[in-house]
Amino acid sequence: MEKIEVMHSTVDFYKEIKDSLTIYQFDTSMCGPPEPMVNAMIGLQLLDKNSQLIMINHQSPSGLFPKIEQDFNFIEERTKEGKVKITFTLKNSSPKSTNFLENSCNG
Repeated sequence: MEKIEVMHSTVDFYKEIKDSLTIYQFDTSMCGPPEPMVNAMIGLQLLDKNSQLIMINHQSPSGLFPKIEQDFNFIEERTKEGKVKITFTLKNSSPKSTNFLENSCNG
């Protein structure tokens, strides 16, 4: 994976292309709020129908899911290290209802 520049992110983002799928990835497992939410909202803006975003975090970002569920699919799984890996994909050709500026966890 190659490191890429993503405006306003607070962690490193990486990009890889496998076949015709572009995979973006970032790790906020060592970050506290609001960094996971902020970086997830930034990363989700990179997605199109031929890409996915992988977020590695220390816990499930449950405050994020209601904010994005109309526009994005997400699958959550535990890594062998005990972290949470969430894979996001776009439901339609472009987000229609997600407010990317709403990036606080309210918790």
